Amino acid sequence: MKTKNFIFALTVAGLFLSSSCTKQAKCQLTEDLDVLYTDDIPFEMPSYQLPQIPDYKVSITDFGGVGDGTTDNTEAFAKAVANLSEHQGGELTLPQGIWLTGPISFTSYMRLNVERGAVLLFSTDHSLYKLIESTFEGWKAYRCTSPLNAYQCTDIAIVGEGVIDGQGDSWRPVKRQKMTDGQWKTLLKKGVTNEKGNMWFPSEGGREGYENAGLRNSADPAVRESVRDFYRPVLLSFRNCRNVLLSGVTFQNSPAWCLHPFCCENVVLYKVSVRNPWYSQNGDGLDLESCTNTIIHKCTFDVGDDAICIKSGKDEEGRRLGKPTQDALIVGNTVYHGHGGFVIGSEMSGGARRLYVKNCSFIGTDVGLRFKSTRGRGGVVEDIFIDGIQMVDIATDALSFNLYYSGNSPVLDAGDTPDNIRMDLLPPVDETTPIFRKIYVSNVSCNGAAQAMLFNGLPEMKLSEVEVHNSTFKSVRGAMFAQVNGVLLDNVTINQEIGDPINYFQAENVIVK
Repeated sequence: MKTKNFIFALTVAGLFLSSSCTKQAKCQLTEDLDVLYTDDIPFEMPSYQLPQIPDYKVSITDFGGVGDGTTDNTEAFAKAVANLSEHQGGELTLPQGIWLTGPISFTSYMRLNVERGAVLLFSTDHSLYKLIESTFEGWKAYRCTSPLNAYQCTDIAIVGEGVIDGQGDSWRPVKRQKMTDGQWKTLLKKGVTNEKGNMWFPSEGGREGYENAGLRNSADPAVRESVRDFYRPVLLSFRNCRNVLLSGVTFQNSPAWCLHPFCCENVVLYKVSVRNPWYSQNGDGLDLESCTNTIIHKCTFDVGDDAICIKSGKDEEGRRLGKPTQDALIVGNTVYHGHGGFVIGSEMSGGARRLYVKNCSFIGTDVGLRFKSTRGRGGVVEDIFIDGIQMVDIATDALSFNLYYSGNSPVLDAGDTPDNIRMDLLPPVDETTPIFRKIYVSNVSCNGAAQAMLFNGLPEMKLSEVEVHNSTFKSVRGAMFAQVNGVLLDNVTINQEIGDPINYFQAENVIVK
């Protein structure tokens, strides 16, 4: 792995006085980020830039805010943000209390300081969340306004030691299979279920939107309003923003994804905690989509879907936008529950490149390192460097490459034989063909997984230039290499309970050293 020279420069303008509320906190933040750049980053990483915030401070109480947990502070927040805009930015402080509100729209040069003991609680009155044109899961889509939202802002931050709660249970559907009998019985006291009785919805509008594409995709605004609850927002949506900092705060209980920076530049997440219930539908932790120059450092995730997820649009829309997620340091993070610890895809049509994932721990996730896509996506994922990953009790695969995320895999399923295995007619290789290559994994320790590795490429575009070095896997089953051409295992130990350590299916050039 060749290490290139990198820029070691810190850009923090004089107007930026503090990342939270104390010089000590700012010092710790910048010291920790500086340490990252002393590592042998395997590509040229741009210097990080923190937001520049004027030394002007107000409290939500200055605008009539009441932190009793029942008073609606939507108007107070709107007045506070307008005041910061009039002063060309500054800090809005939330002191100890429960601050109930509708959506908060950021202005440039704004820092929201959620102090220890403060809870920012978003309202369950869904009429406060206006329907807007946005994106979801890689496509343009109508969504309700996100509780925390910013568009084309520069220099914005959310800091402190408080909690931000999206009250997502008032929005999310729940699958019966994820509930105990007692939990399901409690849910049924309100809301509605589908006809099969295996999925619960908080409202009739949410159910109708979920089941009727004609309603949710209608050109008539009145029809869309009738199924408003279907358009669940992400908790935080920062779109086309520059110089973003999230530090110290706990984000939890999102209606859909929790944190969604989209087409942003210079994003820093530092010591952030992200929590969603394990049963939460689309309950991703962080979806970093089409962003450039990002640091995710010392954060924790305990969520209901993928934890740290890299995206870049879906299918033709994503390819047309053509913005890869690139230049990211993802270091020293911990994931507890999640469908995947570190994930790329499946919406990655704009590509992903120059990502460095180091010293992260995944404890009890469904998959550890997860790469996923399917035919029709397109996009190139390359120059991904992963080093020093600790995994414990992984439910399925410790390391997974699945280019058949939508199903119809050529790998033998239970009960299949070589005579009846499903094989597709090979489509031509074109811009719709996803490509995963130049991926380097080293120093992985996995104590407990259903399968050590799954490499499942496409027959027309096999996985290539994937290397795994100096790693140990303890698992029930070993490794499966299917539709690969160019995989290196160097000093890799697989302690499997059953079967062979390595299995092959239409695999070429697999080198085991």
